Amino acid sequence: MKKTFLIVYSLWFYFLLFVFTLLFIPLMFLGVAVTRLFLGRRRAMKRFRRAISHYGWVIINILPLGLIRVSYKDLETGGRQPPFIFVANHRAASDPFLMACLPYECIQVVNTWPLALPVFGKLASRAGYLNVRRLPFEEFKSRAAELLVQGVSIIVFPEGTRSGSKVMGQFHGAIFRVALSTGVPIVPICLMGNERTPVKGSFVMEPALIRVHKLAALRKEEYQMFSPFKLKNQVRDLIAGYIAATEVQ
Repeated sequence: MKKTFLIVYSLWFYFLLFVFTLLFIPLMFLGVAVTRLFLGRRRAMKRFRRAISHYGWVIINILPLGLIRVSYKDLETGGRQPPFIFVANHRAASDPFLMACLPYECIQVVNTWPLALPVFGKLASRAGYLNVRRLPFEEFKSRAAELLVQGVSIIVFPEGTRSGSKVMGQFHGAIFRVALSTGVPIVPICLMGNERTPVKGSFVMEPALIRVHKLAALRKEEYQMFSPFKLKNQVRDLIAGYIAATEVQ
């Protein structure tokens, strides 16, 4: 009975997602086009990226009909202003949508396959998401630095692929080399509770309380003397330590 309910619930969620996408995306592109006519490209891009975030917010907070709840907590007390480099652990396919909790103009660093998706891939490409697999590192660094100068924050899942469990993989170092060259604050993001929403390799959504916790920023002065290897492990240890302490509570 439970399995049947979860399958029906999941199919209903994906139906709502399809209908919402069908309605929202054309309106979003229309709004961006009008904005660009009157406010210019840069402001239009900012609104476009924020619109993508609002789209994601509806998906994670409204469409699950209360069976999947997302709790966002900001542990930063310094009142810092963007841009930031957000570094998150990666448990499930829902992780990129959870980044809609962040109240900033952001782009994400992605692998090749998300950009090949019919709708989401087009949105990501238009928004300036960075393909870490396709871009030579120097071009990746240059594009990332340009976005940061514009005030656009960058979100990255340095494990490279979702773990599908509570076990965190090793981090890749490209974004940490960018951080060292730009001096932008690094903000760890801890994602908890969504490793079965959905289970890796399945479409079935299970009810869950998902926690998205934004830790205090790691400032340039705190990491500028690190090597990329030491920096990536330092950030990984911060995320792993916080999650281990939080999930046992």
